[in-house]
Formats: sequence, C-alpha cells, structure tokens
Amino acid sequence: MATLHFVIGGARSGKSAFAEGLALEKAGANPITYVATAEIFDDEMAERVALHQQRRGPNWHLVEAPVNLAGAIASADTPNSVLLIDCLSVWVTNLLVKDMDIDAASANLLAALQQASGTIVLVASETGLGIVPDNRLSRRFRDANGRLNQALAAGAHEGFFVV
Repeated sequence: MATLHFVIGGARSGKSAFAEGLALEKAGANPITYVATAEIFDDEMAERVALHQQRRGPNWHLVEAPVNLAGAIASADTPNSVLLIDCLSVWVTNLLVKDMDIDAASANLLAALQQASGTIVLVASETGLGIVPDNRLSRRFRDANGRLNQALAAGAHEGFFVV
C-alpha cells in the first residue's frame, strides 16, 4: 500500500503550498507527479492554476484528472513515485456537477490508493466546520466531501490540518 499523507484546510489556508513542500520533502531525488483535478472555466481559475504552476516549477510532471483519479493513480504510481493530488474537494464538485455516482467513484479512488505502492500526498478542503448549507446541492457536496475526507483521514499514515 502507498504511504498516504492527508492535507486538509479551508479555502486559501495555504494547504496546496504546504502539500507541495511536503511532496518535495518526501520525493528527495525522485520526480513528483502533480495530479490536478481542477478544470479551467474562467479567468479567476486560470490565475489560480498559473500561480500553482509557477510555484511548482518545470520539474513537476502534470497529469490532469478532473474525474478519473483512480486511473491517474494507476498510471502514474510506481514504488518510488511521489504523487500530489490537489484537490479532492474539487474532484467531488466535478463529479457532482456531471451527475456522476460519487460513492462509486470514491470507492474506486480508495481502492486505487490501497493498490498503489508509492507516496501520495492528498489535498482536500474542510467544508464541515460551518453552518448547515441552506440548499440541497450544497448539502450534498458538504456531505459527500465530508464522507470522503473521513475515509482518507482514516487510511492516511499522517494528516495535517492547515489554517
């Protein structure tokens, strides 16, 4: 099984930068694969992605996996690999807006993590510390994200809460 490091925090908490530093530390001389779940739909998201790319530099390998995270893990994982998956909450959003089966996709993701053999740094947003959302879609997201975060935290070798 892969060595899992779970990084969670609120919006703009610095969790991605923290996870990037952690991945660099764990990689040593090994390459790092950045598995991106975000899709660029507007200028604001394009700016965020550009900032992340600039911060990482050219030595990181990029895999875009807005939906098929299990496949991305299977194709990029080796015993010496370091994968950084950012962000699982964006991935849950992608599944939700595409009306996909979040529970089945989450089960596939957890199985892929169990079968992996390298080091994987997982980034997720904490969305359960606030009030109960006032609409069904937001509650579905919060609940699905919370269930996935619980499962990832339970399987992680270590976890970090970034504030």
